[in-house]
Amino acid sequence: MTGTQETPEQTPGPGFRLAYVPGATPAKWVRIWRERLPGVPLDLVQVTAAEVADVLRRGDADAGLVRPPVDGEYFSAIPLYTEKTVVVVPKDHVVTAADEVSLADLADEIVQHPLDDVLGWERPPGQPAFERPATTADAIELVAAGVGLLVVPMSLARLHHRKDLTYRTVTDAPESSVALAWPQERTTDQVEDFIGIVRGRTVNSSRGRAQAEPEKKASEKKKQPAGKKFVKPGRIRQDGRPQSKRSANKPGKRKRS
Repeated sequence: MTGTQETPEQTPGPGFRLAYVPGATPAKWVRIWRERLPGVPLDLVQVTAAEVADVLRRGDADAGLVRPPVDGEYFSAIPLYTEKTVVVVPKDHVVTAADEVSLADLADEIVQHPLDDVLGWERPPGQPAFERPATTADAIELVAAGVGLLVVPMSLARLHHRKDLTYRTVTDAPESSVALAWPQERTTDQVEDFIGIVRGRTVNSSRGRAQAEPEKKASEKKKQPAGKKFVKPGRIRQDGRPQSKRSANKPGKRKRS
């Protein structure tokens, strides 16, 4: 016993679990969450694009950064941003001579089409490879080995960056977007808090749940008790004579009964 009383540790509130697919970048929103809600832990759950829907259905995450389309009958979703599509090539490839290319420029090239592709091609560009790689990471390895090219959203090209590879924008390729999705029946207070963050609401926003109670109390403090009305100098009194500045707010004498 030292004689000093230890301060009890605060028990953190229930946590919020955010799933995110490869290429999605939750860092900015996570930082804002931790600044505004330091007592509510936020855990990131990295999942593949193919399994994120099942993760949310099972309740293994409260919400997710996903790539549409989503099941609109089960999930609510808010579009966040749309990405450019790029072609990943070796640094010495002829494609690097231009700042951007079209799908027609890739017509004679072998283009890898991994099984976890997120662009939803009706017909993939270029010439098909002998076998489809299982993942985008596997496809990147093939491109680095000189076996074909790869067309992906820019975030995936950056995620799998290598010193021996580069990329160029494909002007007429399908684009991929990222959305925030969650089960409609589980729109919790914490989900609402995160929606406010991704939509850019400030901490003092009237729609911010966490601020609703403090704002209410502040507004109550501002209310003044009912009292005498202030009479502006120069106004006309009830007897028709002008009110002087000196006597404008001077209490009148009480009449004797």
